[in-house]
Amino acid sequence: MKKLVLKNDWIGKNPVIRIEFPYDFQLKEMVKQFPGCNWDTKRRVWWVAYSDERISELLSYFKGKAWLDYSELKKVEVPKTFSDLPVLADFLAIEISKFADWMRNRRYSESTIKNYTGGLALFFRFTGNKSPEIISNEDLESFHKNYIISRKFSASFQSLVINAVKLYFSNRLKRKLDPKEIERPKNPRILPHVLSKVEVKRILEAHQNVKHRTMLSLIYACGLRRSELLNIKIRDIDSGRGMLLIRQGKGKKDRMVPLSERILNLLREYYKYEKPKEYLFEGETIGTKYSEGSLQKVLKTALQKAGIGKRVTLHWLRHSYATHLLESGTDLRYIQELLGHKSSKTTEIYTHVSQKSLGRIKSPFDDL
Repeated sequence: MKKLVLKNDWIGKNPVIRIEFPYDFQLKEMVKQFPGCNWDTKRRVWWVAYSDERISELLSYFKGKAWLDYSELKKVEVPKTFSDLPVLADFLAIEISKFADWMRNRRYSESTIKNYTGGLALFFRFTGNKSPEIISNEDLESFHKNYIISRKFSASFQSLVINAVKLYFSNRLKRKLDPKEIERPKNPRILPHVLSKVEVKRILEAHQNVKHRTMLSLIYACGLRRSELLNIKIRDIDSGRGMLLIRQGKGKKDRMVPLSERILNLLREYYKYEKPKEYLFEGETIGTKYSEGSLQKVLKTALQKAGIGKRVTLHWLRHSYATHLLESGTDLRYIQELLGHKSSKTTEIYTHVSQKSLGRIKSPFDDL
C-alpha cells in the first residue's frame, strides 16, 4: 500500500501538517481532493491546517487507499486566536455548491471557482455558520480584522476572499456587502525574475529527452504560461505560416504567437518521435494532456542537470522571453500582444529589469 508521511510545520505563525510522499500521480490526486489541502509552491509540499481532529480525518479519508505514518507528528498547543474554525454546515455547503455552479455557467475558470468557494467557506465558518440572510457588514469587518489581518495573510489572499464574499452576496442574494472599515491593500510591486541567455540555454539543452527539451524550449520561444503550453493541440500549429494559436489564455483570450524556424524544426523532430494524437504534449494515456506536476518535474530535473541553484519556476522562462525581446529592441506594444497582457502597464514592468535600459544609466559616482 502507498505511504504518506505526516510531519509538523508552520506557515507563518500557523501550525500545519506536512503531507510527504514520493511522486505518484494517483496519490497526488487523492491528496489534492482532501478538504482544506494546499500546495506550497516554494517548499513543494502538500499541507493542511493543524488540529487534533485532522489526524482522525486524514486516517478516515485515506483508509484502504494509503498508509499514514504519523510517528513524527507531535501535538502542538495552538493559541486560541489560531484555533480551528467550526466545520462548515451542510446547508452552507449546498449554498457554496450552487455558487460554484453559477460561476461555471458564467465561464469562470476552475481555478477561480476553487479559490472563491474556498474563501467563501472560510468566511462562513468564521461567522459560526450564520445564515447568509443575517450576515452584515460588521461580520465581514470582523473577519477582516480578527482573521485575515491578525493571522497576517497576504494582500492577495485578502483581496481574493473579500472579492469572493462580495460576489456571492451581490449575485446570489442580490444585496451588497460594502464595509467602510475595510480598505483594499496596495499590491506590492514585485519585479519579475529573469534568467540570462546563457542560463536559459543551459536549461533548454539539459535534457536529452526530446519531449522534455521541446516543452521547455516552447515555453521560452513563445513566452507561454504553463497552462497555455499544456492546452496546445496539434491543430493549433500552423507550420506553413510559422504561427501558434493560443486558445483561451488568461482572461479567456485567443492570441497568435510566431514560431521561428528553429523551434519548428524541434517540433517536427519531436512529432516524428512521439506522434501525439490530440494534445501536442500528452500524458501516459493517449489523447490526454501532460500534467502540470510532471512538467514541473521536467524543469526541476533540467535545473539539476544544468547546475543552476536558483529556485527557478516555469514562469521565469516567460519573464526571460519578454525581457530578452525588450533588450533586443522589440517594441513594448508588440511584447504586450505576444504575452497576451490586457494592460500595457503589466508589460512595462520588464523595463525595470532590462539590462539594456538600466545599463545606459551612468552613475554620478563615475564623475567624481
